[in-house]
Amino acid sequence: MATPKKRTGKAAQASRRANWKGTIPATTTCPNCKAVVLTHTVCPECGYYKNGIVSIKKKEEQKEVKTELKEETTVQKEVSVEEKEVKKTRKPRAKKASVEEKTEPADEKKEAEE
Repeated sequence: MATPKKRTGKAAQASRRANWKGTIPATTTCPNCKAVVLTHTVCPECGYYKNGIVSIKKKEEQKEVKTELKEETTVQKEVSVEEKEVKKTRKPRAKKASVEEKTEPADEKKEAEE
């Protein structure tokens, strides 16, 4: 390997390196999740590339998310059905109770008068 005969000065070194310019990497937005992604790379957020999901991990995560969403919706439906049933059963009871309470004092007054 060749060795330099003289040391290179700082000014010469700096002027030589002045042409080494960094560039900003080109970015785009993911068409699937709208995240900022480097061009020609798989989206790190959703695993999408060109025509579909490529990343195996992301596919598994999406399956898990879908199953969780299905479970949540079924739970919400069950809760809403239960709430409807409770509301249906509670409303007539409340009305009957209020009617009975109103009638009882009146009956007692009539009985007391007689």
